[in-house]
Amino acid sequence: MKEKYILEIIKKLGEGLPKFSDGRIDYTNSISAPVLIIFVRYQGEILLLKRSKKVSTYQKKWSVVAGYLDELKPIREKILEELNEETSITEENISDIKFGQSYKIKDDSVHRLWLRFPVLVELKEKPRIKLNFEHTRFKWIKPEEISKFDTPPFFHISWEMLKDQR
Repeated sequence: MKEKYILEIIKKLGEGLPKFSDGRIDYTNSISAPVLIIFVRYQGEILLLKRSKKVSTYQKKWSVVAGYLDELKPIREKILEELNEETSITEENISDIKFGQSYKIKDDSVHRLWLRFPVLVELKEKPRIKLNFEHTRFKWIKPEEISKFDTPPFFHISWEMLKDQR
């Protein structure tokens, strides 16, 4: 994954959009948005998270750690921030971070063109998960079980885009 390329995308998409008080780009009313889709894996199982009613998209769907690329900061730093914020996973427990192929997908159900950047985070030890308001439950599953869960549209594509990294 080319960080310079991603930062250029963030910069371009953020032009003319409002900012939150902390300087992050507000994609709320934007027709396109770049997001990290972060799969967490420990000993062959991936962490699925059930999205709460308090999030803006895909409420009550099973997903993974995800976050808008809403500021010009190193991508690794943003990954670590999202992991810690949503699950309490810290850098000390990460053995590897792998980047998949990015892709664009239009989701008419939320009226948005997503620029998705899939990431696979490998853990050293099974962590004690502490969820924030974005999720209500979590499960460790085998990747082949993904289809048994009610996931957001096109969710499986993010996992497929990591196939060369698995």
